[in-house]
Amino acid sequence: MTNGDDQFPDSPPSQGGTGREGFPGEPVITADSARPVVLEKPDHPISRRDVDPDALGIIRRLHRFGFLAYLTGGAVRDLMLGRVPKDFDIVTDARPGQIRKRFANCFIIGRRFRLAHVRFPEGKLIEVATFRRVPDRGEELAPDAPVDPKLLYGTSREDAFRRDITINALFYDPDDDVVIDFVGGVQDLTGRVVRVIGDPAVRFAEDPVRVWRVLRHAARLGFNVDAATEREIPAQRDLLAASSGARLYEELNKDLAYETRPVFDALRSRGLLRIILGRAGETYESDSALYARLERLLEVEDRSRRAGLKLAAEEMYALIFWPWVEPLFGAEPEDIHNALHEAFDRAGMKATLPRKLKADFIQILTILGAMGRALRTGRMRWSLAKRSHFGQAGRLCFLIQKGRPPGPGESFETLLRESQPSGAASEPGKRRRRRRRPRGGRNRPPGGEPGRE
Repeated sequence: MTNGDDQFPDSPPSQGGTGREGFPGEPVITADSARPVVLEKPDHPISRRDVDPDALGIIRRLHRFGFLAYLTGGAVRDLMLGRVPKDFDIVTDARPGQIRKRFANCFIIGRRFRLAHVRFPEGKLIEVATFRRVPDRGEELAPDAPVDPKLLYGTSREDAFRRDITINALFYDPDDDVVIDFVGGVQDLTGRVVRVIGDPAVRFAEDPVRVWRVLRHAARLGFNVDAATEREIPAQRDLLAASSGARLYEELNKDLAYETRPVFDALRSRGLLRIILGRAGETYESDSALYARLERLLEVEDRSRRAGLKLAAEEMYALIFWPWVEPLFGAEPEDIHNALHEAFDRAGMKATLPRKLKADFIQILTILGAMGRALRTGRMRWSLAKRSHFGQAGRLCFLIQKGRPPGPGESFETLLRESQPSGAASEPGKRRRRRRRPRGGRNRPPGGEPGRE
C-alpha cells in the first residue's frame, strides 16, 4: 500500500492513534494531546445500512489505496441521533490531487482550500475533504501566495479541533464500525448540548459567523447552548455586523432552505435578526405581534416543505418580509413598487442580497399586495397575471390565507371566488362590459341631432 504522492511527501506513520492498523496520518499521542474516545459496537447506534452506499464505496476505495477515510460532520451527528442525514461528507488524509487520480467522476473545486466533489447520476454529489489544520501563530497564509501544504493539511486530530462545535467533529469508520471522538462530541450529544471547540471568545473573534452556526444547530436539534458559549454571544454578536455581507447572505440561505422557524426564533432571542435583516429584523424583535405573524408563516412553510413543497429562494424572501411590508399596501402609495424598493434600500441589512433576487421578490410582494386587496374588494388588476412571478405570488397567497399550499386545481382564483361568493369578483380573461352610452352622447352637436351638422 502506498500513501505517497507525486507532489507531497508521505505523512508520518501512526503512533498510538485509532483506526486501521498501519495506516499513516493518525495523530501522534503526546502528553499534550488527549487520547480519542473510540466507540465500538454496541456502544454506538450507527448502522452501515443507514450510510449512503456511494459514500461507503468512496471510503472503501480510499482504504484499498492505503488512505484513511472517515464519514464526518453532520452525517455522523445525525446518525448518532437516529436522524436521516442530508449529506454524507467524507474526510481523508489523501490530498485533492490523489483523490482525483482515484475517481474518474471527481472534480476539484476551490483555489486555496481545494475540495474534491465526487459526482453521481441525477445530480448527486459527495464532498471529500483532506484533513486540515489551523496554522499556528506566525504561520501566515498570505492571501495571494501559494499555500504550503504543510501549513494547510494535518491529521485527523488536528482536523477535529479546527471544527466549530464538538458534535460536528466526530468521525465514523465503516470498515471497523467505530466512532472516533477527539473533542467530547459524544458526551455533548448525550447531554444535548452545543459547545464550541476551544475558547468561545477566541473562536468567535476568529470567525463571528460561528455565533450564527451555534444557534442554528442548537435550534434545529432542540439542544441547549452550553453556558460558556452562551455567555460570549452578547459580547461577540456585534462582530457579526463587520462580517462580509456575501457570507451573511450565504448563511441566511442555509436558514431559509431548511427548518427556518426555530432558527429565526433563536436569532431573534439573541438580538441577531436586526443585524442580519436591518430594520425589518429590528421590527420583528421589537413587535411581538408582528413577529407572531411571521412565525406562523414560517411554521406553515416548514410544514409544507416536509410535505414536499419546495419554495424558490425569491419566494422564501418574499415570505419572510411580507409581514414587515404589508402595512405599505394599506397606505396605498402612488407607486407601491418604488415604495418597496425604497424600504429595502433604507433597511440597512448587513446581508448583501443579489440585485436580481431583490428585484424578483419585490415583484412577488407587489403582486401579493394586489391579491390581498382583491380578496377584500373583489377587484383585481388582471394585467398582473402576465408577469412571470404571478404563479409564485398566488402560491404564497394561498399559504398566507389558508395555512397550506394550494392543492390540485387550486390557485389564487380559487381564493378570489371564495372571498366573493356573490360572484362580484372579476376573473382573468373576462372583460367587464362597457356601459352603453345613451343616444345623443358626447358626439351630439349643440342644438342638433346626433351625427348631423
